[in-house]
Order: sequence, then structure tokens, then C-alpha cells
Amino acid sequence: MKFTRDRYQQGALTIKQRQKGEKVWEFRYYDDDSAGNRSRRTVTAGTLTEYPTETAARKAPLVQGILSRINSGTISAEPVTFGAALARYEAEEMPERYSTQASYKSYIGQHIRPRWAETQLSAIKPLVVENWLKGLTLAPSTKNHIKGVMHSIFECCQRWELLNTNPIALVRVKDASKRLKQPRNLTPEEFQTIAYSVPEPFRTMVFIAGGLGLRVSEIVGLQWQDFDFEAGTLLIQRSIVHGRVGETKTEYSKDRVPLDTSLIETMRKHEAAACKTPNGWVFANPSTGKPYHQEEIQKRYIRKAATAAGITEPIGWHTFRHSFRTWLGQVGAPLSVQQALMRHASITTTMNTYGKTPDAAKMVAHSAVMGLLKPNSQAAEA
Repeated sequence: MKFTRDRYQQGALTIKQRQKGEKVWEFRYYDDDSAGNRSRRTVTAGTLTEYPTETAARKAPLVQGILSRINSGTISAEPVTFGAALARYEAEEMPERYSTQASYKSYIGQHIRPRWAETQLSAIKPLVVENWLKGLTLAPSTKNHIKGVMHSIFECCQRWELLNTNPIALVRVKDASKRLKQPRNLTPEEFQTIAYSVPEPFRTMVFIAGGLGLRVSEIVGLQWQDFDFEAGTLLIQRSIVHGRVGETKTEYSKDRVPLDTSLIETMRKHEAAACKTPNGWVFANPSTGKPYHQEEIQKRYIRKAATAAGITEPIGWHTFRHSFRTWLGQVGAPLSVQQALMRHASITTTMNTYGKTPDAAKMVAHSAVMGLLKPNSQAAEA
């Protein structure tokens, strides 16, 4: 007969002196394996400096997360705090994509945990959260992202049977999609001035950003195997953020895009001069053999070139993607073609439901934009 857990575990905390370093709190508890066998486990909850008392140590995220998991389905003698649920979420449910995980950790560490960790789950109500979000001096879109993270955490609480409803579902963020500042779109002439002020190989990266609207994480993640020069196409299938290789931002971002002949010529020239690496990275730092870090290029070259061109607004890699979208409109590309070239999930449900944009139409629009930018024009000699 299998042992059935019917009591809420509190676990035990003891102070242990390490051979080196200060004293730590050890948390001991019982856990069941996949076969239902119970075993005793011990983890370090933190140092005595971090948690001076047992009460403080019991509130440590690691301890609270373990208690939330091992007591699933049992009735607690104490109300469950949001901090306990949050700790379990961080341990079991955080998104795998590095850039998404990094933004979630930032929202949790800077805003969510400081305000809500000590609050009982049952005490978190929609209007309380809504008023808290209103009081944050953040952009509406950022507040909406924070709301989204909390919504995900409470969805997990429902699945763990800690709550029956998700209070965040009723929270509203005013002007959630409204920007405080509209992004700066470059004219083709401004783009060319910036591009030709940037040294190679970064100039080629800039032309890919402006001519194809790629995200910079996708540009630094390019490998030569992604290019089919004969067919005139490029397959976007990975991204790199802070040196970590991962998936593209969305499934729809993973797509094949057209290459105009002028951009193919630019890439051929770069291929002849580029650093060769075992993985075939298109933009590898000769010093490391690994892809360049996009932040340094933006800081050292792109922003300085924009300032020299008399542009006062902050210019970055994403400026080129925003500008690409504008240029598509200027050359008369239909909205469905714009959606396909931007590789957005949708413009409308109808566009997603009723077929893909023909490759020929995408090539016409892309070539028209490249005609505006002229990557191999005589301006390069200026």
C-alpha cells in the first residue's frame, strides 16, 4: 500500500557551520519520487547573515517554493503567500527562452517580489493590483508586461490548486498599447548617412537590418548555411541574446525571406573578408571566433554615426526595423506583404487564416526598399 501524504509539511530548519565561510540554514523535508517512495532531502536555504532568524529563513524563496510544491493538494495550517507561489514558479515554470526569462526576472526582482512576496494569495484582489500598477512610474506597455507576468504566475497557482480564480484576469492597464514616445523612423537618406559612417563588418549588419528588417539578435545569429544565394533567400532560424544562442522570438519569426541582388552582392563581399569559424558564424569577432555583441556595436558606432548626422533622438538597432516597416509603406507594399516581410504573427486574423503572401510579391517589395538604400552605390566611396 502506497503512503498517502495527508498532512501539511512544515519541514525543519537548522543552523550549520560550514568548513569555510559563515553559518547557513539547512532546510530538511520529505519528498516523494516518481514511484511514490518517500525520502528525506536537505538543501541550503541561505546564510545566517541573509536570514538572521528562523522565521526569516522560513520565508526564504527556496523554502517557500519547496513547501508549495511538496504540499500541493493538502490543506495548509498557514495561508500560502504570494512569495511561496513565486518561488515555485521561478523553479518550475520560468520561460526557457533566455531573453524572455531575463525580462521576467527583471520584472519580478524590481517590482513584483518587493511588493507582493509577503501578501497572502487570497488577499491579492484585482483593484489592489490595478491601483498599484497605476502608481508605478513606468510606461503603460511595461505595466502591461508586469501584469502579464503576474497573470502567468496566478495561472500556475490555479493549476496547483492554490486558488480557484485568477484575480489578474480582471486587472486593466490604461493605454496598455500606447507608447509614451513614438519610435524615430529614418529617411532612406539618413539611413545611408549612418550606414556609410559605420566601418565593416558592422556596415553590412546595418544594411541587413535596414534592408530586411531583421532583429539584431537574428543578425548576430546568422550562419552561412542560412543563405541560399542561388535561390535568393535567407532562412531565419535562430537568435543570440547576450551571447546565448536560442530560438527566434516567435514561431512566425522563423521564416525564409528574399534577398535582392544588391544585398547578395554585399554579402558575397563580406563572405570573402569575414572571419572563418567552425560554426560558420556570419558576423564573428576575429578575437574570439564568436558572434559580436550587438550592444557594443550600437554604442560605439551606430549612435555616434547618428549624432554626427545631426540626429538628436536615440538611435539603435530596432530603429532600422521600425524604419523598414515605414519604407515598405512608402514603396506601396500591401499590408499582407508587410506582415510577411516583418514576420509578425498577424496584422489581422484574416491575413493569418487565408494563406501566405507569394514569394514574388515579397521580393518586389524587398527590392524596392533596397533600391532606396543603395548599399553598393557610389556613396560608399564618399
